[in-house]
Amino acid sequence: MNTPHPSSATRVERDSMGEVAVPGDALYGAQTQRAVQNFGIAQRPLPRAFVEALLLQKAAAARANAALGQLPGEVAEAIAQCAIGLSESPGLMAHFPIDVCQTGSGTSSNMNANEVLARLASQQLGGREISPNDHVNASQSSNDSIPTVLHLSAALALHEELLPALDALQATLATRMADAGHHLKTGRTHLMDAMPLRLGQELGGWAAQLRARREQLQDLLNGPLSALAQGGTAVGTGVNAPAGFAERFAVELSQLSGLSLRPAPDFFAALSSVDTAVALSGALKALAVTLMKIANDLRWMNSGPLAGLAEITLPALQPGSSIMPGKVNPVVPEAVAMACAQVIGWDTAITVAGQSGNFQLNVMLPLVATNLLDATAWLARACRSLDEQALRGFRVNDEALQRALARNPILVTALNARIGYLRAAEIAKAAYAQGRPILDVAAEMTPLSREELQTLLDPARLATPEPPPR
Repeated sequence: MNTPHPSSATRVERDSMGEVAVPGDALYGAQTQRAVQNFGIAQRPLPRAFVEALLLQKAAAARANAALGQLPGEVAEAIAQCAIGLSESPGLMAHFPIDVCQTGSGTSSNMNANEVLARLASQQLGGREISPNDHVNASQSSNDSIPTVLHLSAALALHEELLPALDALQATLATRMADAGHHLKTGRTHLMDAMPLRLGQELGGWAAQLRARREQLQDLLNGPLSALAQGGTAVGTGVNAPAGFAERFAVELSQLSGLSLRPAPDFFAALSSVDTAVALSGALKALAVTLMKIANDLRWMNSGPLAGLAEITLPALQPGSSIMPGKVNPVVPEAVAMACAQVIGWDTAITVAGQSGNFQLNVMLPLVATNLLDATAWLARACRSLDEQALRGFRVNDEALQRALARNPILVTALNARIGYLRAAEIAKAAYAQGRPILDVAAEMTPLSREELQTLLDPARLATPEPPPR
C-alpha cells in the first residue's frame, strides 16, 4: 500500500461506503483516500501529462454542461477555472497520488479529480456545496472520461513534444547531408564491404525512415487519436448525458487544448477498445526501431579509433573507462538504444492491455495511458539527445574513408558487364589475397586499359545512380 499523507492531522470524509479519515490538508476526499490505501503496486502515480489532460477534460465538461443547461453558469465556471489553474500548478501531483495499478477503468483517478475540483470550486464560491459526482462529474462517466483523457494526453504529447523533436532531428540531418554528404565511403551489407555510396545517401536513408515515421504519427494525430469517447458515458449509450453533449464538449476541449477534436464515430467501440492506443504504440515502436538503427549505425561508424571503422568521430562527452585512460565511448547512441528497447517493451504491455476490452469496457486504461505517455516522452528526449549530442557534432574522417575505398575489391562489380561475373570474382579474390588495390590487380588480369579501369572503378561514378532509360 502507499504510504500515508505526511500530515498527521486528519478529517472525516464520507462516500457511499461510509466514513474514512483523510489527511487534513488534502484537497481530495474519501474515494481518493480509499484508493491510496488499496493500490500501491507500481509505487508511482499516473504521469503529470495525464493529470493535466484530465483537468482540461473536467474544464471542458463543465463548460459544456453550462452551455446545455446542466449546471449553473457560476458553478461550471468555478470548476473550469480551478481545473485550468491547478493544471498549471508546480505542486499539482501532490493532489493526485493514486497508483498506476488501480481499478482498470481509471475510476479512482477520475474521482480524484472530481473530489479535488469540488473542494476548490466550493472554496472559490465561498463555501457553496459542490458535489464531486453531481456537479464535477455531470454528464460523464469514468468509462468515457478516462478513454477521452488517454487520447487527449497522447495527442498533446505528440503535438507538443515528439513531433517537434522529430522535426528538429530531421532538420539537423538535412544540414549534415548538405555539409558532409559529399564524402564517399564504402557501403556495407551483412557488415561486409559492398559498393560505394556517399555519406549523404546514407544519411538520406535515415531521413527517409524518420520522415515515414513522422507521417505515420501525424496521421494518427489527425485521425483516430482526435476522436473522443466523451458522450458515451457508462456503456456507450450516453445515458445521463444531454443531447449534443459530445459535440459541445469537443468544441470546448478543442478551444482549451489547441487541438482539433471531435466525438468518436462509435461510442461502443471507443469505450470497449483501445485500438487507437495500440496503433499509436505500434507507431512509437516503429520509431524506436528507426532510432535504434541510426544509433547503431553511428556506433559502428565511430568504432575505433584504430582497430574499428573510424569513419566518423562522435563528440567526446565523458571518459569511457574507469581503468583504460583515454578511452571515449559512443555514450549517446548507447543511451538512445536503451530508450528504444524500453519503448519496444512498453508496446508489448500495451498490446496485452489492448486485449482486455471485456464487453463494454477496457480494464487496463491506466497502464495503457502511462506506457503511451512514457514512450512518447522518452522518444522525444531520445530524438533531442541524438540530434544535439551526436548528429550535430560528428566529424567525418575522410582519410579513413578513402583508405577503405582504395582497398575495396567489391568495386570490381562495375566490371561485370565487360568481363563477366566469374572473371570479376577471380580478380576480387586475388586483390583480397594480395592486399592490393583492385585497380592494380584488374590492370594485370584484364585487357582493359588502366585509364578505362580508372573510369569504370571510380567510386564517385559508382555512387551516382544512372538515370533509368526513358
